Amino acid sequence: MSITATTTPGKTLLSPTDHALVLIDYQSQMAFATKSIAPELLRNNAALISRAAAGFEVPTILTTVAEKSFSGPMFAEVTDAFPGQRLLDRTSMNTWEDAAVIEEVNRIGKDRIVFAGLWTSVCIVGPTLSALDQGFEVYVITDACGDVSAEAHERAVERMVQAGARPVTSVQYLLELQRDWARADTYELTTGIAKKWGGAYGIGITYAKAMFGASEDGHG
Repeated sequence: MSITATTTPGKTLLSPTDHALVLIDYQSQMAFATKSIAPELLRNNAALISRAAAGFEVPTILTTVAEKSFSGPMFAEVTDAFPGQRLLDRTSMNTWEDAAVIEEVNRIGKDRIVFAGLWTSVCIVGPTLSALDQGFEVYVITDACGDVSAEAHERAVERMVQAGARPVTSVQYLLELQRDWARADTYELTTGIAKKWGGAYGIGITYAKAMFGASEDGHG
């Protein structure tokens, strides 16, 4: 018996309404020791996913650890995308063990959680394994995370994937939220974010539009 294909997206693809994004410990003290990714690329990718989530109205939790006493403020690249949003400051390294964060997770009420932040092996592994244990689907934006070494980051990603987490990247996250260029309401949002923070892909969009008026599916 043959299988009949349909124009139905896969159930594991992300959409703006089916998940919550949790951004963890994008702070100075954590960034100083991050060696697995260049700081400028880390900041760029943090900005990209923050603008994507804000633009697509994805419910987002911003959380810090020991902001006033040790780790410093959260990256402006993140907080500027969510003006006025309260940061949930913690003492626990594992975000999932903080009562205020869990209260917000439950208030939002999504069974699918996407994590990104610093460091991969501690601040991302902890909540990822905890959320998976409790039956949540978990995604990790791996190129918006960083650690004290490439080894630490890579082993952490492997550990989370082995436990059932799904790794994605920053541009992938943005384009998965858009998914169809015929969605005109968010076309300019998506291409605008890509042009500013999408690296070579963004340069390509700028070039194509400037040189020969290219557009996806008739959009200007």
